[in-house]
Amino acid sequence: MTTDPSRQAPIDRPDYTPFTHLTVPNSDLYRLVMGTFLAAKERFAVHLRPEDVHAALPMGHRPVDVDSVAKALDSLVEWGNLRADPDTARVTAVEDFYRKRFIYQLTRAGEAAEEALAGYDEALGRRGALQAVALHDIVTQLRALLVIAAEEEPDAAKAHLVLSSLTGRFEALAENARAFMGSLQRTIDLHGVEVEAFLAYKDQLIRYLERFIQDLITLGGRIALLIGELEGQGRVTTLLELVAAREAADAAPDETESAEARAYVRWLARWAGLASWFVSGGDRESQARLLRGRALGAIPQLLAVVRQLNERRAGRSDRSADFRTLARWFAEAPDDAARHRLWRTAFGLHPARHLTVDADALAERAARPVPPSTPWAEAEPLRISPQLRRTGSYERRGKPRKVQDRSEDRRLLADIADQQTAEITAARGRLETHGVTRLSGLGELDPLAFGLFLQLLGDALATWRPGITSTIATSNDGSMEIRLSALADGTAAEVHTPGGVFRGPDHRIEITDLTRTDRTPGPRPPAQEDR
Repeated sequence: MTTDPSRQAPIDRPDYTPFTHLTVPNSDLYRLVMGTFLAAKERFAVHLRPEDVHAALPMGHRPVDVDSVAKALDSLVEWGNLRADPDTARVTAVEDFYRKRFIYQLTRAGEAAEEALAGYDEALGRRGALQAVALHDIVTQLRALLVIAAEEEPDAAKAHLVLSSLTGRFEALAENARAFMGSLQRTIDLHGVEVEAFLAYKDQLIRYLERFIQDLITLGGRIALLIGELEGQGRVTTLLELVAAREAADAAPDETESAEARAYVRWLARWAGLASWFVSGGDRESQARLLRGRALGAIPQLLAVVRQLNERRAGRSDRSADFRTLARWFAEAPDDAARHRLWRTAFGLHPARHLTVDADALAERAARPVPPSTPWAEAEPLRISPQLRRTGSYERRGKPRKVQDRSEDRRLLADIADQQTAEITAARGRLETHGVTRLSGLGELDPLAFGLFLQLLGDALATWRPGITSTIATSNDGSMEIRLSALADGTAAEVHTPGGVFRGPDHRIEITDLTRTDRTPGPRPPAQEDR
């Protein structure tokens, strides 16, 4: 006896019947029942009886009797989500043995289906976030990696731990940023967003974007410098090889080499993704720069949406609302003749001979009106101005204005720009400390240098977090770097300016002009110290 191969079931064919409960009536009840089994699994409960499931369902969605739950359980068994076994634990008589009693448990297919649905729900509801804390963590892990790379024989366990934490924080940052920007665009387009809720939290959203942009500017450049320093030392490949070898240590003996090669390729791709996210190369902009530009562009878009909503509320002209009103008028028109009149009135589609040319034509048409249905051949001619016929316009064009010579103005603007550049360069040179000094040792500053100093100090204090005593920040244009460390002696500092005296707690400070090519980098103090 032979079997037709075409009638045999395909091997390893995926079975999608555990998803049937999503497209049938009472799908909400089936989802709740499966959720009950997942919750029981978390409590290490394997089997459930119908009355157990009935008692675990929420009060608002619980059926009146247990039989409805039993029918739902039987359907889930038929679709492969659950498995039913005879319940012999409560049999006290022969009649009870022959009565239909079952206990139910999740099947592998049903559990896999619920995991897939949980992932779908999570991805659908994810709003994402712009994680400034993740940027600080990435800076900390990169500095730790620099310390490990500087050792003669780097510790593989430490390198593995730091790289795992680094890539984990980076992947979470990138994924959340993508999800947040997607939800932000849907918010700007007002897709699925309540207008009242949007107007209520718009200010918080804009402040949130501004705060993250500031952190991305100050920390993104620092991360790029740390990545460049690591790659400049040429130790990244060594660290990745150590980590790959450590991961492959648990592989089977005959697969150690291939597992190590695969792990190295995987870690190399992770490091390349991290570097390309923060460091631009060639004609390619980094993802951090693109994210910053997209976030900056979202702020005026949000303000434009707010302005449009306020205009609608104020009763100003809204073209979409006008067209909806016009469509309603067309729908309410009694007949086609009324619709034609409404069309001509709304869009101005009148015959050309009824156009007003001058006062005489107006008076003539008022005295002897001509119906719109009058053919051109039967209507009286319309007299127009010869100038209108010859030129198509009543306007009398005069002598064109002379082209003004702007060369002197351009030269003046160029001189002003050169003067401002020289002043800013001098201010940067005045602020550069050429090493670590105290804030009280800056001396007297002119207004331009003092303004630049306040911007640098503000960038440094923006990165200050509770529990740290030292920080490093870069100016928005990347031309200056400030390193600020708190002092424990409680002394005060005074900076004299022509406009007054700036007072505050004294700090150790180091300001570096990053635009200078002849500077020599000094030792880096730790960016954070525990109090």
